[in-house]
Parts: sequence; structure tokens; C-alpha cells
Amino acid sequence: MSLREIRKKGDEVLTKRCRPYTDFNDHLHTLMDDLQDTLIDSGGVGLAAPQVGVLRRAVVVLETNVSDDEEPYVIEMVNPTIIATEGEQDGPEGCLSVPGVFGQVKRPEKVTVKAFDRYGNEFTVDGEGLTARAFCHELDHLDGHLFLEVAERILTDEELEAMSEDDEEYEEDD
Repeated sequence: MSLREIRKKGDEVLTKRCRPYTDFNDHLHTLMDDLQDTLIDSGGVGLAAPQVGVLRRAVVVLETNVSDDEEPYVIEMVNPTIIATEGEQDGPEGCLSVPGVFGQVKRPEKVTVKAFDRYGNEFTVDGEGLTARAFCHELDHLDGHLFLEVAERILTDEELEAMSEDDEEYEEDD
């Protein structure tokens, strides 16, 4: 397991469509371990294989919708496909491949994804709120798209600062 370099906007690999996995082997297992380590180290919420230079359909997403006595955990998805969406959320979104830039993006409030685990077992997983946003964002990467393409607008530093202050006030109210 090791940390991989996160590719940045302008790197051609981020514009390419990824190929599906057909062999659920040690190479895939190593990639999934590295994606998870790189995600945790970065402080992000999700990471897709093309963001570390691998043109394959694999992503990891941090599930943060957990109870107070649970730790967030990583959801690994190979060859993921969105099979259902519900509702709508409109909020700020950023990307590890586009550091320091945030846009206002509409995404579904709830998302169901069909995928495989690293061993080739099919499963479905539901995401809500931030997790649903991350599912959509990471699956966009697999088709060569950045959030900038779906952002209604880029947020200014002043808007981001105001949002940060609102979050701090909310945390103090808890």
C-alpha cells in the first residue's frame, strides 16, 4: 500500500473514459488499497482511479453519514453504475484534482449504485447527501468529466469564507 500522486486539471488522463475491470486480481487489490490510503491522506471525500493515473473504473468514497458512535468508512466500488436517483441538492463542490476551486453544483439527494467489490462480488449501495454527491462526482471522473463542467458557477473566496463561518456557527450550536 502506498500513496499515489493525485493528477491535476490539465492532465490528459482526467479527460479520458475509463475501461471496466474484467479481472479482479492482485493488481486491482493494490489499486484499491492505494486509492483508500491516498484518499485518507488527502482529507477528501472521494477518489477515482483516473485521478491517480489509472484509466480503470474504480472509485473509493468516504461514507460520512454515520451515527455519532461510528467512524466514517470507505466504500470501494469497481465498475460502478448509478441505477437510481431521488430528489435534488444544490451546494458547493470541490475536487482533489482542482485544488482551491469550488463550484455550485446540483446533484441528486439520494443515489443508488450497483458495483462490484474488489473480489468480483456484485452489490448495491445507497448514498444520501454528501455521499450521494461524492458518488456522482467520482463516477463522472470515470467518464472523463470534472465537476467544473456541471457547476452552475464558480464560488468566490468571499462566498467560501461566509460558508466556512456559517459552518463554524453551526458547530458551536451543537
